[in-house]
Amino acid sequence: MSASDPTPTLPAAVPTTPPADPATPTVDSAAPAVDSAASAAEPSTPADEPANPGEPLDVRLLVPAAAGWLTAVFLVAQRPLAGVITGAVALTLAVLVGVTLRRSAAAAVDEPAVDEPAPAEPVASVPVGNELVGARAAGVPVGSEPIGGLGGGLRRPEGGWGRRWGAGGWAVVGVLVVVAGMAVAAGLQVEGLQAGPVRGLAAESATVGVRLTIDGDPSVRRSSGSRRPPYVVVKATIEEVRARGTVTRVRTPVFVIGSSQWRDVRYGQHVNANGRLDAVEAGSDVGAMLSIRSPPRIVDEPPWWLRAAEQVRAGLRESVAGQPEDVRGLVPALVMGDESGIPAELTEDFKTTGLTHLSAVSGTNLTLLLAFVLPLARLIGVRARALTVVGLLTVVVFVILARPQPSVLRAAAMGLIALAAMTSGGGSRRAVRSLSVAVIVLLLLDTSLARSAGFALSVLATAGIVLLGPSWRDALAKWLPVWLAEAISCPLAAQLACTPVVAWLSGEISLVAVGANLLAGPAVGPATILGFAAAGVAMVSTEAAQLVGWVAGWPARWIILIGREGADLPGAANAWPATVVGVVVLTLLCLALVVGLHRLLARPIAMLLAVVLLALVVLRPAGSLGWPPDDWLFVVCDVGQGDGLVLRSGDRAAVVVDTGPDPTAMDRCLRDLGVDYIPVLVLSHFHADHVGGLAGVLNGRRVDEIEVTPYSSPPAEHRRVVDLASHHGISLRTVSYHEKRVVGSLSWTTLWPARVPALPADGKSSATSTDEGSPENNASITMMVELAGLRILLTGDLEPESQRAILASGADLRADVLKVPHHGSAYQDPAFIAATNARLALISAGRDNDYGHPAPRTLALLSHQSTRTAATNTTGPLTITNPNNHLTLTTTHHPP
Repeated sequence: MSASDPTPTLPAAVPTTPPADPATPTVDSAAPAVDSAASAAEPSTPADEPANPGEPLDVRLLVPAAAGWLTAVFLVAQRPLAGVITGAVALTLAVLVGVTLRRSAAAAVDEPAVDEPAPAEPVASVPVGNELVGARAAGVPVGSEPIGGLGGGLRRPEGGWGRRWGAGGWAVVGVLVVVAGMAVAAGLQVEGLQAGPVRGLAAESATVGVRLTIDGDPSVRRSSGSRRPPYVVVKATIEEVRARGTVTRVRTPVFVIGSSQWRDVRYGQHVNANGRLDAVEAGSDVGAMLSIRSPPRIVDEPPWWLRAAEQVRAGLRESVAGQPEDVRGLVPALVMGDESGIPAELTEDFKTTGLTHLSAVSGTNLTLLLAFVLPLARLIGVRARALTVVGLLTVVVFVILARPQPSVLRAAAMGLIALAAMTSGGGSRRAVRSLSVAVIVLLLLDTSLARSAGFALSVLATAGIVLLGPSWRDALAKWLPVWLAEAISCPLAAQLACTPVVAWLSGEISLVAVGANLLAGPAVGPATILGFAAAGVAMVSTEAAQLVGWVAGWPARWIILIGREGADLPGAANAWPATVVGVVVLTLLCLALVVGLHRLLARPIAMLLAVVLLALVVLRPAGSLGWPPDDWLFVVCDVGQGDGLVLRSGDRAAVVVDTGPDPTAMDRCLRDLGVDYIPVLVLSHFHADHVGGLAGVLNGRRVDEIEVTPYSSPPAEHRRVVDLASHHGISLRTVSYHEKRVVGSLSWTTLWPARVPALPADGKSSATSTDEGSPENNASITMMVELAGLRILLTGDLEPESQRAILASGADLRADVLKVPHHGSAYQDPAFIAATNARLALISAGRDNDYGHPAPRTLALLSHQSTRTAATNTTGPLTITNPNNHLTLTTTHHPP
């Protein structure tokens, strides 16, 4: 019995042990052993009183962890002094409460004992630990006032309330101590980020020379807009900063943004560079942003152990070099979190299907490795402490191979906790304590994790597995095999726990995540273990490693198939408002499921009905029943900040103009429209917000031809389009001025470009600070489309310069529908807009975009022309129909 439970005082005739000091917390880790010993020595209790009731969760660990987390969330964005003051106040309160508890305990010892009962009627002895049952057997109302029948000597016990106050008071002390420690740690971390001149130089956007230590693997990013070519981001630590004639030695973490030449820097290298420092938001885990245009100047190589780890990683990549692109990328990601080779479209599919954790370092990687190594070590005779040493060495090797970064250490900790929870008796109770301790320790070491989405998802997923997983497994095991019940309960618990955070980050909830994880799960273990084996064999023989890598590729292909096909399901991902109200509502729904789901899981008929209902929603989502209309002609897809246009050319066929920046969004739009054949795909120009979603268009569809502008800039996006087209065996052709084309039921005339400016020199970019008036925009393909009696003018990102040139050419610009140039930017030629005399103007722009599109000035211009205007950033996809020659706009399909 824990010290927090009130223990009734029994008559003197009942033998009992002295009550525990209420000021002394019970050691919970010993409780199961004590309870077991007591139950073995005692007679069995009545049927309505369980002999070994379940121990409640230890709030003395959970509550301090939560309080410390919230403290860190708040204080990492404050000045260091706020952390010091908070820590001092919390520690002072902890001391005061502790002293008060000690005095109360001492006073309780000095108080006279409660009145003993008169020796009237003997009361049968009862075993210690069954006081409550013994009191009832003796006819004593527990907790009553003096009872005359027993000589008036039995009074309300006061020790129970004292113990309750003592346990609660010491829990408060624990919370205050953790809060104090977390506050001091947050203050020290903020002080460390602000120490030295880097923070001040960043506030002034100063140009500096630096010596860096690379702290992560470089990642290539592409802007969703068109402002810049692909760039590289990597975390680093400034060890020396040179500014204004002064050299200062520091240790300030920064986020480096460099040109593509930085993609080859390696973890652990020292690099010299010159760049511009920029300030970061309060609460960031870095002291500044460092933008660098020049290539890195390597000073030295990483330490020998990191070089050895890199050789192992390179050997793994070499072992799967002959496999398909998806396999080449996924196997290293499964084994060591090496995401450098994963195609962007596969990453998007994994996001949709909830398989992202497989393509990054997570607790799953380490759990699988330990689950393979430890039984193998036991098989060859390793026992006791030696087995522990093997496990620890395995963890160390894994951390070195996957990079000793905070995310890897966090994944290792969470993986060990989840493994312990699901493989040992009473593991759930111990895992809760371990998880609480892990949260406290990790946050004390790095308080910036408090605001990390990855940290929150790791903790929530692990908490879901250890708190909900066992009971849901047991409920399912009533009618399913245990192995299948466990396979379902783990991803279900983790997904439900993480759903509110995922919705907050992405604005979507996945209805296929549990099923995808269930189907992909059996292949994860073989792919991971065989991948580790291939990496080890590669150090001895490349040929043998390729054989093992080929075998590892087959389970990886199954995972890829699940990710691809799952993402293609109509209701795979569903929009959810990423607002405070939306997340609160979703959280309440998840909590309701937590309360009642175990009852549903225990009933096979109810589960069958739930699965059938979910399948209906996924395969035929309610949102698609009214959209698109059967007679749709032209659709402006909601692809964010970009263009993605679809013109119907036949049954399940369409001409597509531009693909938006996001492959997933464009793929989903075409899937909703039922388009699986594209005779012509037109790319108006090569900015990323018009061609970035090309992979989504090509996903599972037949595309005969890609028509492009003659201005092949930016070069990086142009090369990417060429490579994708070549990979899919699709021919590219350059559009001709004033050419006319007919495809199925539609036709169009190309009105622009009539002339093409010279391309920029190698290594140069034609991008401007605002992209307004850039040559890429002015070289946009402009088309006058005729479809079902409608004239539709598609204008790409034309700027006023080219608008005036088209107007001067004498082209007939009269149209029923105008796709407003450049997402409704403020730069429009009024004469050009007036010449279209359009009844309807459509604008494709992203919600809350940084460009301010559509511009109020452009909306006012269209209003003055008496043109009805609609934009995707407020209404979602825009659909045009023309029943009985009556132009109709449909916006019933709400945006995500």
